[in-house]
Amino acid sequence: PPRDAKVLRLYFGLEGGREHTLEEIGSLLGVTRERVRQLRDRALKRLREGDVGRALGSFAA
Repeated sequence: PPRDAKVLRLYFGLEGGREHTLEEIGSLLGVTRERVRQLRDRALKRLREGDVGRALGSFAA
């Protein structure tokens, strides 16, 4: 989902030129930092378990 992608981009500094805290991301999106943590964790899990994660795992091995 687009919101998950935005959370990851902000969290890892791929958008905005620097890494953002959960609280900063929450303020930008209008949600709590706990909700941002949940979105981040869900997005990372999807990347690890999905086709992209398998492809990256093969590439990194």
